[in-house]
Amino acid sequence: MSIYLLKSHGEWIHIAILIGRIFIGVCFMIHAFGKLGWVGPGGSMKGFAGWLKSLGVPMPKLQAYLAMLSELVGGAALALGLLMRPAAIVLFFTMVVAGLIGHKGGGYLITNNPPGAEYTINLAVILMVFFVIGPGRYSLDAILFL
Repeated sequence: MSIYLLKSHGEWIHIAILIGRIFIGVCFMIHAFGKLGWVGPGGSMKGFAGWLKSLGVPMPKLQAYLAMLSELVGGAALALGLLMRPAAIVLFFTMVVAGLIGHKGGGYLITNNPPGAEYTINLAVILMVFFVIGPGRYSLDAILFL
C-alpha cells in the first residue's frame, strides 16, 4: 500500500498531466468565450476593450483581441497537448500581464476589493509546471513529434 503513497508511477503521471491539461485548457477557452459574449453575464469584446482602455492600456481593442486569442488558441493547444510548451509560454505571459495590470492594487486574494491577482498567479504557476514537465504521453505532441 505504501508504494501508492510514496512513489510516482509513470502511467499515472501521464494521466494526471492529461487531466490537468484538459481542465486548465478548457478553463482558458471558457474565459475567451466570456470575452466573446458566448458564456457568462454580459461579457463582450467591446466591454473588455473598454475596461482595458479605462486601465490605460495602449491599443485596448488590439490588446483585448490578443488576450482573447491567446486564451482561446492557447487553451485549445494546452488541452490537446499540441505545441503545448509554446502555448504554455503565451498563456503564462497573458496571466502575468493580467495580474500586473488587471489586478493592480488588489493584493493577492481574489476576494479583495479590487480583486487580487490570486487566480492569475496560480494559473501562471500551473503553466510553468506544464512547461517544465511537458505535454505527457497522451498528447498530440507525443503522437506527432515523438
